[in-house]
Amino acid sequence: MLNYEITSIAGKHKARRRVGRGTGTGRGKTCGRGHKGSASRAGSTSVSLYEGGQMPLFRRLPKRGFSNYKFATRYQIVNVSQLERFDEGAAVGVEQLSDAGLILSCKSKVKILGNGELTRKLEVAAHKFSKTAEQKIIGCGGTAKVIK
Repeated sequence: MLNYEITSIAGKHKARRRVGRGTGTGRGKTCGRGHKGSASRAGSTSVSLYEGGQMPLFRRLPKRGFSNYKFATRYQIVNVSQLERFDEGAAVGVEQLSDAGLILSCKSKVKILGNGELTRKLEVAAHKFSKTAEQKIIGCGGTAKVIK
């Protein structure tokens, strides 16, 4: 039988170990906790990075580099095909996109991408546009206004 063919009958789910059920079980008396000391008592936990007083690995290694992740500008993405739900000649801004459920919040920055087709003339206002999105919006007779 191969590893991926294990069934519930063959023991797919292992029964949990019941400790403290007599010395005959091999897990009686101290229940696998050894004798005395804080580790034998309830509520004891160990820090996984602790190395017995030795300088831990994460402190021995040099710290290098810088991540710009938390400072990066993140945009909510809306595709051109999703703008089809708005009426012909409508003004589509951040508030309208939020009301339609296309973005999370009115406070979000929005980028319009050119995925899909657009057949309606719309006045779209967003923080950023891809080149193809701008071409498709203008190609339908609409306008693409960048919000500062």
